[in-house]
Amino acid sequence: MTALDYVLAGVLAVIHGPEAFSLLGIPVSVTVLMVVAGFFAGIVVGATPGLGQVIALAISLPILISIFGFNASALLPVMGFMIGIMKGSTVGGAVPAILFNTPGTPDSYMTTLDGYPMTRSGQAQKALRVAHFSSVSGDTFSDICLFVFAPSLAILVERYLDLPEKTALIILSLSFIAVVVGRSPAKGLAAAALGLFFVYVGTGEDFHPRLSLNAPALADGIPITAAVIGVLVVGSILSELEKLWREKATAGTFTPTSQSGDGRLHWTDIRRIAPYIGRSAVIGTAIGALPGIGSTLAATLGYASGGAFHRRRKAPDEPEFGKGAMQGIAATEAANSSVAGANLIPVLSLGIPGNTAAVFLVLAADTIGGFNPGPGVFRFTSVMNPELVIAFGLFTTMVIANILNWTVGGVFMRCMGLMIRIPKQFLLPVVLLLTFASLYVQQTSMAMIGFALFFGALGYLMIKLGVSPLPFVIAFVLGRQLESTARQAFSATGGDPFFLFSSWIAVAFMAGAVAIIVITVHRRRRSA
Repeated sequence: MTALDYVLAGVLAVIHGPEAFSLLGIPVSVTVLMVVAGFFAGIVVGATPGLGQVIALAISLPILISIFGFNASALLPVMGFMIGIMKGSTVGGAVPAILFNTPGTPDSYMTTLDGYPMTRSGQAQKALRVAHFSSVSGDTFSDICLFVFAPSLAILVERYLDLPEKTALIILSLSFIAVVVGRSPAKGLAAAALGLFFVYVGTGEDFHPRLSLNAPALADGIPITAAVIGVLVVGSILSELEKLWREKATAGTFTPTSQSGDGRLHWTDIRRIAPYIGRSAVIGTAIGALPGIGSTLAATLGYASGGAFHRRRKAPDEPEFGKGAMQGIAATEAANSSVAGANLIPVLSLGIPGNTAAVFLVLAADTIGGFNPGPGVFRFTSVMNPELVIAFGLFTTMVIANILNWTVGGVFMRCMGLMIRIPKQFLLPVVLLLTFASLYVQQTSMAMIGFALFFGALGYLMIKLGVSPLPFVIAFVLGRQLESTARQAFSATGGDPFFLFSSWIAVAFMAGAVAIIVITVHRRRRSA
């Protein structure tokens, strides 16, 4: 079979797969139906603070397998639904970040920095349109790179990044985020250190509880979902509720957010944000191809890179980053969305998930059977390779989801703009209850609510003290991976305490971490 034959076979496996029903005499494939259903589910969970794609994927996988079974024909419908969730949530996650200053996902935190100021200034509709256009543009670019470079790019990355290099890369990532995000490098480093402290509470690699104070609830560690959602979502909601209370006490009434302008995305706007979309799409795609590096880092790097570019190119009448610049939304959304397709490069080529959401695709493949991610997937042979057909079938489902994103996603964004008319004093408590409900459903334990309240209070204090919660979240998310990778690297190098300097790549990453801290601190002191 030729390469074109494999592509055609993958497309036909999706379009002419098992029939769900017939519409005007035209059969509708189960896989196509599942992609559409997953896409709408992804939009809803992405737009709801406290849910997000990871929780949706965790809940849907066992349900889907119980419905479709374990035969090979279930692979494309199940994975199609999960890809639909991944695509839809990239659009939906920006909605609460822009309208209510409450990120629907950790990736959308940077969107709040410019999205919410635009809402406060009466440009919510335009902010939503910028987020949609940037998100789908970055996602499409990433998918194209996946289709073209999947057979070779991930193999090259894995060849040059061994355990010491991966450990050094995580340290570089944490250093960059800690000192770049926020106004004070010292506060950023303190927030990152606090995140590392909390993530190491509970059972370590030696299965011995540490820092748990003999409390049963802490013996197994702090749930990542409760900590991240507590700091980002609950903390933001508490801060917004306090602002509303102060406004009520001062003015005697709540001031509704008025909207101005036509809210449309004009050609001149597209020309202004296009350079930021392009830069962030490249950054997000490159980060997505690295195993274990997620979209939150891509959003941060995209925003920081866009901010530096904006300071050089900003017109006198344009707002700065963090004060309602549409370029800030474009840089963030293009970066975190462009990770989605590139994350499947290490998944399909090496069987290594690039982020948490991609883990569920690997779990689905392992549970159902018939598809083993790895270099053998992209073996073009004269005798049909069924795994390669499934890979091109997955590419087809991603194209379908992208088409839905370009069309239905835009309509959804326009509809979500109506939510700004709902008084925040009524909406925020409902969002808070939905957040707690989603956490409780995940583990059916009141301990999840307790953790969320504790970290919500911590997030509120960070906001009051001017400390960005993002370094805390990144450190908490990457902390366990940092420990695991460092332990493995230490063991693999025969107990060498200087394993971080065992190769020129690792040395370059460590030197970069030190240089970023020194240069950033020096620049902040000069500008102070």
